Amino acid sequence: MTTAIPNSPKSEIIYASSDGEPVAETYDHLYAILTTLEVLRQYLQGRRATVLANQFLYYAQGFPKLRVAPDVMVIYDVEPGGRDNYKIWEEQQVPKVIFEITSKGTQEEDKTAKKNLYEGLEVQEYWLFDPKGEWIEQKLQGYRLRGDIYEPISDSCSQQLQLRLAVEGKLIGFYRLDNGEKLLVADELVEALRQETHKRIEAERQAEQERQRAEQERQRATELESLLSRYREQFGELP
Repeated sequence: MTTAIPNSPKSEIIYASSDGEPVAETYDHLYAILTTLEVLRQYLQGRRATVLANQFLYYAQGFPKLRVAPDVMVIYDVEPGGRDNYKIWEEQQVPKVIFEITSKGTQEEDKTAKKNLYEGLEVQEYWLFDPKGEWIEQKLQGYRLRGDIYEPISDSCSQQLQLRLAVEGKLIGFYRLDNGEKLLVADELVEALRQETHKRIEAERQAEQERQRAEQERQRATELESLLSRYREQFGELP
């Protein structure tokens, strides 16, 4: 008699939407991300496109560890609006433009690992913006896919966005190629972005303080346990 062994149910693959890491290194980097996101979101309003910021981009179905979180990405021919994360195989579209707000600390990853990944995924344009000028002297450097290789963009123009990009202090200025007009952010939106930036930074600061307090408590507990262990060795169990 043959005994049938039931198939084990396949565990569901979880594609996380957050890893708990800070959105950006500094206020300047976070503000540049949020401003770029909002300017481009307004610019593409009414079109079948979306702009996402600091959300996981999954590029290999069944492999949830193969992911990246671009600072800002623009995707065409998809439903507008936000997502918890972005899966290329579900949306059937690769981002056309990706921005990384870079720094000395992320330099190697941004100019090598991410550049190679985006090139392989055939992201048409890859822009690096260094708001503090820590390693990109001119602060802004773009790359355009020609064939299967990225080539530097020399005219600061995005063909995919039909915009000219300019460094304006610690932000990117965006100008329409058809009429030269600058894409503006309303004053009240600027203030809202500032408040949101401060809230995020404060939340991250509090989270770090809680982590440090927990670590201190753990160390104290370890030290107490060690002290009790030495006491038992010398005097036996406590009465």
